[in-house]
Amino acid sequence: MFDIFQNTTRPNRDLFFHKNDVNDRRLGEIILPAEYDDSDVVILGCPQDEGVRRSGGRTGAALAPAAIRRQFYKLTDFGINRKIFDLGDTIIRKTLEETHENQTAIVEQILLAGKKLIILGGGNDISFADGAAMSKIYGGENWTALNIDAHFDVRVDCPRNSGTPYRQLLDGKFIAPANFYEIAFQTSAASPVYYEFLKSIGVNLISLEAFQSSKNIFRGSFNDQLPIFWGFDVDAVRAADAPGVSAPSPIGLTAEEFCSLAATAGSSGNTKIIEFCEVNPNYDIDNRTARLVAVAMHKFICAIK
Repeated sequence: MFDIFQNTTRPNRDLFFHKNDVNDRRLGEIILPAEYDDSDVVILGCPQDEGVRRSGGRTGAALAPAAIRRQFYKLTDFGINRKIFDLGDTIIRKTLEETHENQTAIVEQILLAGKKLIILGGGNDISFADGAAMSKIYGGENWTALNIDAHFDVRVDCPRNSGTPYRQLLDGKFIAPANFYEIAFQTSAASPVYYEFLKSIGVNLISLEAFQSSKNIFRGSFNDQLPIFWGFDVDAVRAADAPGVSAPSPIGLTAEEFCSLAATAGSSGNTKIIEFCEVNPNYDIDNRTARLVAVAMHKFICAIK
């Protein structure tokens, strides 16, 4: 049987913040001694940015899992009623393709154990690996995927990279187009050719402008009766709130909208995976972006019923 502990590395203990105040506990003090078998939520990092390099983007996302953890473990346990276990990081293999295979196998085993997953990229290419695991467990027609991103990530590039994950999932029939949602894409950054492709096959398309003008256009649109994968590319957030990303933009979701979406993911009983990608600590300011993802993780966990 595939052993998830043999294919991951344990998280650095230095990341687990300790305040040492019984009246002000921090997550670092609570999660460090947790056990996998007792947990409801598992944190898994995938510290690589080979897919970003392949697509010509600015590298640095490999540093994100550690940077996000450092901020997350400083937060309090206020409102958190679920047991959390940090599995550590997927072991990075010689090639991106081999890393994806390892990631898929790990995620598959955790899903089979009935746990919810918070996945910290890394490049957005891991959405293919995580989506493939969803497909293996639930079948290609029986899960919902939401890509919250400024870009579509359906390029036809070869080899695979951070811009190809959802094209791989669609072309490989890992996901049904009717169950796939492109949320908060920016018309100034998204390809009209790929827009027409997605529209022609029946993918659900909600632009940033449409999302921000009416939140109800999103909330009532997706099928939450199926197992759900939430893919958050932090590039979707405006640079004022998230400067440390692979591809910053002056427009985008606000920090509040981003965290609200994470809470929506937590409140859905069918959410299986929430994934955060493309944080780039090399370009972050005062850890602002890592802190934002940490808060979004907190909101997600607090909302789990």
